Amino acid sequence: MAKAPPSISLLLLLCAAVFLTIPAVISAIGVNYGTLGNLPPPTQVANFIKTQTSIDNVKIFDVNPDILRAFAGTGISVVVTVPNGDIPALANGRQARRWVSVNILPFHPQTKIKYISVGNEILLTGDNNMINNLLPAMRNLNNALVRAGVRDVKVTTAHSLNIIAYDLTGAPSSGRFRPGWDKGILAPILAYHRRTKSPFMVNPYPYFGFDPKNVNFAIFRTPYKAVRDPFTRHVYTNMFDALMDSTYSAMKALGYGDVNIVVGETGWPSACDAPWCSPANAAWFNLNIIKRAQGQGTPLMPNRRFETYIFGLFNEEGKPGPTAERNWGLFRADFSPVYDVGLLRNGQGGGGRPALPAPSTAGGKWCVARSGATNTQLQDSINWVCGQGVDCKPIQAGGSCFNPSSLRTHASFVMNAYFQSHGRTDGACNFSGTGMIVGNNPSNGACKY
Repeated sequence: MAKAPPSISLLLLLCAAVFLTIPAVISAIGVNYGTLGNLPPPTQVANFIKTQTSIDNVKIFDVNPDILRAFAGTGISVVVTVPNGDIPALANGRQARRWVSVNILPFHPQTKIKYISVGNEILLTGDNNMINNLLPAMRNLNNALVRAGVRDVKVTTAHSLNIIAYDLTGAPSSGRFRPGWDKGILAPILAYHRRTKSPFMVNPYPYFGFDPKNVNFAIFRTPYKAVRDPFTRHVYTNMFDALMDSTYSAMKALGYGDVNIVVGETGWPSACDAPWCSPANAAWFNLNIIKRAQGQGTPLMPNRRFETYIFGLFNEEGKPGPTAERNWGLFRADFSPVYDVGLLRNGQGGGGRPALPAPSTAGGKWCVARSGATNTQLQDSINWVCGQGVDCKPIQAGGSCFNPSSLRTHASFVMNAYFQSHGRTDGACNFSGTGMIVGNNPSNGACKY
């Protein structure tokens, strides 16, 4: 997996809350649909995505015919994946044509197959047989599609960001592909993408390789140690942008900066065996990823839209390995959200922050921040609550509760707003032990709790 570019200077000290606004309509956001666990049947999954969410692209890790049939007629685009072990055989043109006739033609166009990803993170495997046959397999599959008259399905392959060799300065503009892979493997692949107008697919995961001493840089939180690129003078406030710009710089160095980039996988687990995994952190990370998918871009690619596939759709209880492996999902197996990032529709939070009921203060109960809460804890509470649908405009500059401008008063206001709109239960005022219920109304002047 990708290694983080090291932070080289502490440039930004932010003392005010940073708020994220999701567009009124979330479009062109995809998810990775894994199937390891006791999950609903594909027909139910397809119906849920179509009717209950604004997700319009799905990526699967095989060519499961039940899944492809389930998405027929939904209008949702599907990315299919050639199993890694099939790659050497597809270097034979006849085998590639047979593969297309079995796995694509029976389903397309009823199912909107958008891309064929030839394997997943092949260079990371170190298997020379698969690596050497990767591009021939891609070419043969593309030729087979064209021969069959299918011109709206593009062939690509997903790369781990271990393909990047980071400069010791950590400057994203100095990002380069690893020697031996750059001109011998990746340049021909990029030439293929340019010729076929297919995207270069990468899996930028800040989770794999971030600095534990600078977690906030990986998850878009404050405070953090920023990275300043000494060559472009751009300041990077998060690791995702640095990874993307390092990839772009590596492509540009080979002469392929014009090739489109698709984010095949990225995400943050809601639970793991370390303190930096939580539903709040996962929600905040993915909210920012969605914001970038809508066209925010990066310092070297401003206003650029990245077709993005969040990992993943479900928590997959059947996955082996550490706790994190089973906790990447946006949803549980019963379709309930692990956390809300604005993808649910029909009054369930879709299209932005969820609509919450008007606060009730009957009975004289309010929730405020405990006096012993640290600034980091207070900021975490603000970030999390504002990502859950609470109206945080009153504590922004010019708002009725901006003054006095302190993290403690701002946190108390939003914590109480959440508490009042979630049944005023003890659990709704916990906030990892930093909230407390009081009987005295903390309203002050124009700032009404």
